[in-house]
Amino acid sequence: MAVGPVEYLVITLPAGRFTGAVAPALADAAASQAVRLLDLLCVRRADDGTLVRVELRDLDPEGLVPFDPARATGLLGDEDVEALGRNVPAGGSAALVAWEALWAAPLARAVQEADGTLAADGRAAEDDIITLLERLAELRQQGALTDAEFGRQKAKLLAD
Repeated sequence: MAVGPVEYLVITLPAGRFTGAVAPALADAAASQAVRLLDLLCVRRADDGTLVRVELRDLDPEGLVPFDPARATGLLGDEDVEALGRNVPAGGSAALVAWEALWAAPLARAVQEADGTLAADGRAAEDDIITLLERLAELRQQGALTDAEFGRQKAKLLAD
């Protein structure tokens, strides 16, 4: 059976921010049937610095994210907890989400039927701050941004 590419996403958040917009967005992604959640690992860093594994229901008490831990694939385990927690601030939480890209399963099937292979899978890296600042400077030089607009956008980038 051909499956779509398996991807993952690491989400780190300050205390109490998972249920605001993140849980509904993750629920929408699963409901769209573009992805199938395969595994989910959640951690929280206590105020004393201790990293503890938590259940999804602790971060998503309303049960918005349609993930049943009993159906987890086992992709993520205890060895991933420490790696996940490296950038979690005291009181904050993190989630590591693994999913299958269902939209790509028909393509994977077609490649298999043509005796081909999916040789690589990847994702373009997010722009770093330097690249974004350089792009803003270019837009200002081209006249697409005024000095004031450039200043506002630069301040916004540096504040994030």
